[in-house]
Amino acid sequence: MAASTKSTNPPIAPNGSSGAFIELRGIHKRFGRQEILRGIDLSIHHGETLCIIGPSGEGKTVMMKHIIGLIQPDKGDIFVEGICVNHLREREMAPIRQKVSMLFQNAALFDRMTVEENVAFPLWESGVRDRTEIKLRVREALEVVDLQEHMDKYPTSLSGGMRKRAGIARAIVTRSECILYDEPTASLDPIGSDVIDQMILRMQRRFGITSIVVTHDMKSLFKIANRVAMLRRGVIKFLGTPDELRATPDPEIQDFINGRSNITG
Repeated sequence: MAASTKSTNPPIAPNGSSGAFIELRGIHKRFGRQEILRGIDLSIHHGETLCIIGPSGEGKTVMMKHIIGLIQPDKGDIFVEGICVNHLREREMAPIRQKVSMLFQNAALFDRMTVEENVAFPLWESGVRDRTEIKLRVREALEVVDLQEHMDKYPTSLSGGMRKRAGIARAIVTRSECILYDEPTASLDPIGSDVIDQMILRMQRRFGITSIVVTHDMKSLFKIANRVAMLRRGVIKFLGTPDELRATPDPEIQDFINGRSNITG
């Protein structure tokens, strides 16, 4: 189905009742002469943590941005709970972005807002005006990420790990069902990385939140992932459990997960 036609009645996935929360079907994307995605087919299930791996520049973040409509495919369709999101107008994406939030690498916090104001921002944007409700939901979100004692601070006074936790709080304050993480443990020390990993696990267990995590951190992957997808040369090269990833005989995958280059000298 062409991605260019917009409709107020977007198509419904024919097998939308299959249990998949998010589906990518035949996704192609090119920037200039560079073909980034060459036919991505992937289903993400409710409540799972799917880690996406692959060498840098393979289009992992590009693939995630398609899910929340920040990038449109040249060909193919993306379904969220059976609704084809690439056929929605921008104003029609609001309900989708309440279900699916994205945490960027730097958490994208506003420096001139306190942690509390940053976390409250999506609620104001979505039209919530009851200050009591906003304060309650912000406090709940900050409690989940253990930042309630830092709500009056500004992002510049927070550590890298704390900024990422504030970004997670902002993602869940709208009661999102799914969070997309772009390298959540990048630039963090081992303890900071473990805090983020434990938070992802806690939100899965406590709220059933679906997580899609782009990562190069193999230790983190084997701790949090239910399934792993490896993106290579624009397609899904591997899809399976962490145990299946460890056991695969593919030398390219083994070199990647064990951090081995083929350069000798």
